[in-house]
Amino acid sequence: MTDTTSVPLTALAAVSQGGVIVYPTEAVYGLGCDPDNQQAVECLLAIKQRPVEKGLILIADNYGQLLKYVDDAKIPMDKRADIFSSWPGAITWVMPAAKGTPKWLTGQFDSIAVRVTNHPTVKRLCQELGKPLVSTSANLSGHDTVTSIAMAKSEFGELVAFYVDEPLGGNTQPSTIKDVMTGKVFRG
Repeated sequence: MTDTTSVPLTALAAVSQGGVIVYPTEAVYGLGCDPDNQQAVECLLAIKQRPVEKGLILIADNYGQLLKYVDDAKIPMDKRADIFSSWPGAITWVMPAAKGTPKWLTGQFDSIAVRVTNHPTVKRLCQELGKPLVSTSANLSGHDTVTSIAMAKSEFGELVAFYVDEPLGGNTQPSTIKDVMTGKVFRG
């Protein structure tokens, strides 16, 4: 991508048309798609070879984009300072899922993992889409994450609709994943 002031229209078009993209996040390249498009999510899961039961992370520009998927009323007031003081950033919170949140996102859980990113490319993409993206590491399940677009292209080839070739955010580890209700750390 040569224009750094906006997300390439081809990436936006790919997501809008149900495609899967590879894009940079805070620490690793991610596989992403429209979370409301069941066929796109199923395609992403097939590419990654990940079972739907594990659930997925949503990454957003702001918390408002996540409210459709999160049961905000179930989040205790005393937990909100932890959430909002960690965002934007590389903390993913597991929150109660809203009743209408599809199982292709939550898997076997009644919760959903969400993050408000500080990565400028992802922020712009989510702003342009007006919604979050599915965000899972760009690798086959159980394999090491890819560390470059060249590696991603070698791994996924034509299975991915678009590769957003921009730098990672500078973190050395994938996001920490914490349960908002219990504080339990799942990763990080």
